[in-house]
Amino acid sequence: MPGAVVPTVRIQAEDFDVAAEVAKMTQGRADIGAVVTFSGLCRDEAGRLAALELEHYPGMAEAEIGRIAAEAVGRWPLQGLTAIHRHGRIAPGENIVLVVAASAHRQAAFEAANFLMDYLKSRAPFWKKEHHTDGSQGGWVDAKEADDEAASRWKQAVPKRN
Repeated sequence: MPGAVVPTVRIQAEDFDVAAEVAKMTQGRADIGAVVTFSGLCRDEAGRLAALELEHYPGMAEAEIGRIAAEAVGRWPLQGLTAIHRHGRIAPGENIVLVVAASAHRQAAFEAANFLMDYLKSRAPFWKKEHHTDGSQGGWVDAKEADDEAASRWKQAVPKRN
């Protein structure tokens, strides 16, 4: 199904099914040669963390992720792109984020998924608060310099390849 790719962006409290999202993107498609998925899960931080609480600005988060996803579609020859980010209280082992990138060739799918994750980590307006197993609440988790550095490598324009 050639044509302009319109990224799917969802922010939701509910969990998602990775296999169902891939099936939704690829069903009936013979032009897709590669699908790359990234699933971000909540870690227990060596048993210290009972949950992460994620908050966002409704509307603003969708718009920013949509902008980032549209940029990925402009940079790489994609045939599908999905970004799902959860909010609310998320326990260790549960899904937080999903990126699915489809292209005719693997390199574009890998690069687009990597690009989207680097920008989601550094630019998407989400805030994370830790809830500890001892019942105490940690503070809001600071942004990591390493995430900004990872995103900065994409500042150079990449010519779209077919």
